[in-house]
Amino acid sequence: MENFYSIADVANNLNVSIKSVRRYIAAQTLASVKVGNVYRISESALQQFLKPKKKVRAAEVEKKTVLKKTIDDINWVDISSCWNDVSPSKMTFVDLFCGAGGLSKGLEMAGLQGICGLDWFKEAGMTYRRNFNHPFVDGDITTQEKKDEFYATVKKQLGHRKLNIVAGGFPCQGFSMAGNRIVDDPRNSLYKEMLEIVKNLQPDFVICENVKGLRSMLGGQVEKKIIEDYRAIGYEMNVTTLCAADYYTPQKRERVIFIGNRIGLKNLHPQPILKPSEYITTGAAIGDLINHPEDPEFNHVPTKHRPDMEKRMAKLPEGASLYEGYSDAWKKCPWNEASCTIKENHGGVNIHPKLPRVLTAREMARLQSFPDDFVFEGKKNKQLVQIGNAVPPLLGKAIGLAIRKAKKEL
Repeated sequence: MENFYSIADVANNLNVSIKSVRRYIAAQTLASVKVGNVYRISESALQQFLKPKKKVRAAEVEKKTVLKKTIDDINWVDISSCWNDVSPSKMTFVDLFCGAGGLSKGLEMAGLQGICGLDWFKEAGMTYRRNFNHPFVDGDITTQEKKDEFYATVKKQLGHRKLNIVAGGFPCQGFSMAGNRIVDDPRNSLYKEMLEIVKNLQPDFVICENVKGLRSMLGGQVEKKIIEDYRAIGYEMNVTTLCAADYYTPQKRERVIFIGNRIGLKNLHPQPILKPSEYITTGAAIGDLINHPEDPEFNHVPTKHRPDMEKRMAKLPEGASLYEGYSDAWKKCPWNEASCTIKENHGGVNIHPKLPRVLTAREMARLQSFPDDFVFEGKKNKQLVQIGNAVPPLLGKAIGLAIRKAKKEL
């Protein structure tokens, strides 16, 4: 009879983190079966996973990349002419699963009018309320009580105006495990709630943002389902991956952006403004903070590390990670390039390129393109989570300007 292993057993066998094994399962590179609520990996599946993978020539990789780019049916629009001279708009938006408000801030930068933010994260709500004039609904939108509160708030704030945009970055965990998780995973409830809110509020436009990896989940079936679900309620969507650094954000952060509308207009995505050689560098963004005194009110509180940890950080090359199991955290940002992706990951944050410590919340906020007057609430660890999870405001601004172009407002 074939042996079966737990995720912890496999992690120990491969000398990797449990999180890495879960990622292998999610990517379907490691086959698994679910027994009750627990995943098990067979001996044969583990051996298949350990087999050497066929090497792909660089030319083949480049060909596949180009092919993927041409598949996206995208209508690009030039927003550079109005970037520095944004006129106010009467267009309105609500921001679902808004966190601290990175996307909301960006849409406001594009001249749009915020109506309501929504999230369950207490400290993010504190931050949102501090930095925006429109209301924030705090709580679980899956409950009828919060649904009623949200709809009543939106109705009151709109008055006789129309709601033009529903924006949201729904959590995608329900799509991330092996097998068909689209329908039966309860974690997809938030995705379904956003779909239901759009159906009820009937905005002109929908913006859905998510992690780049969503596009490859279940072999592209997740992306396909999202497009089909919105088409079923009257919205035609276009989707592509945007890089925040293309729009003056000093960070090479990529996000999948769905834009849809139900009023027969062409969906427009913002054409990149900067070339890679013109990107804003980490040094340009945070260099003036090297000698800045500790200032809790400015979210600039350096972490104090053990001497041995400081030595390890000082020796770490730019672009490298301090721990093998944390490829997207404990990573040293390059000084003379746009930063690598800023992300708080279970306590692991990015390492300063010049100083033997991790970045402060304010340095992270700078690399996310938050203005200095945007202040984060809560304890430092909660601030880091808010910033790491945020949509860069300048990316949000670019998206907002593209939608205004589609509406022929600019």
